[in-house]
Amino acid sequence: MTDQLVIGGHTFNSRFILGSGKFSLEIVKAVVENGGAEIVTLALRRANHGGEENILDYIPKNITLLPNTSGARTAEEAVKIARLAREINCGNFIKVEVIRDSKYLFPDNYETIKATEILAKDGFVVMPYMYPDLNVARDLVSAGAAAVMPLASPIGSNKGLCTRDFIEILVSEIPVPIIVDAGIGRPSQACEAMEMGVAAVMCNTAVATAKNIPLMAKAFGQAIASGRNAYLAGLGRVLTHGEASSPLTGFLED
Repeated sequence: MTDQLVIGGHTFNSRFILGSGKFSLEIVKAVVENGGAEIVTLALRRANHGGEENILDYIPKNITLLPNTSGARTAEEAVKIARLAREINCGNFIKVEVIRDSKYLFPDNYETIKATEILAKDGFVVMPYMYPDLNVARDLVSAGAAAVMPLASPIGSNKGLCTRDFIEILVSEIPVPIIVDAGIGRPSQACEAMEMGVAAVMCNTAVATAKNIPLMAKAFGQAIASGRNAYLAGLGRVLTHGEASSPLTGFLED
């Protein structure tokens, strides 16, 4: 049985999306390979075309690049960053991030919708980062989003699935892939998210702050695959009382 992730008509075998913002350039390749990621995000400022320290030189060539619009505070700024990324050959995938809140770093959902509509019409495969809200997610899909990326908890916090209930609603109601982004702190949390039926998990801080970074990337890749298998298998029932797994009577009878 094949079970591929499809985003904007493009297919992927891995459901682990790796954020690269907090890794040293020298370790990016090892993290990608250990985690089995096929999509890697990058900030435009790290893809310093022609500069001495260009992250593109460290990412394996078979990886799909997902530039983000980090630093954008308005839809207009996000659109400008996305077009610059395409000009330096980062491709047509774009993760829209519009953040005005400098304390909690929550995305501005309404500016994100505006940017998504413009970029989708411009031929981008748009994957917007958003605070999980059903009406906003529907508007993003109507605007042309290829996937929706709700936060699990504040970005960089490693707090886990604080918005679980809202993400479950998106999974049940939104027709495009739901990709959990931001706040996942442990492989077990990534596994739990996949068991809920999300299409993929993006992670950066939890891997980048581990003691053994490549090994943690491997753990996340395995946890995400395991959670997906559990979802496809169908989780077992939950009872409010105990139930024996084997008969308790009859085995001593002649």
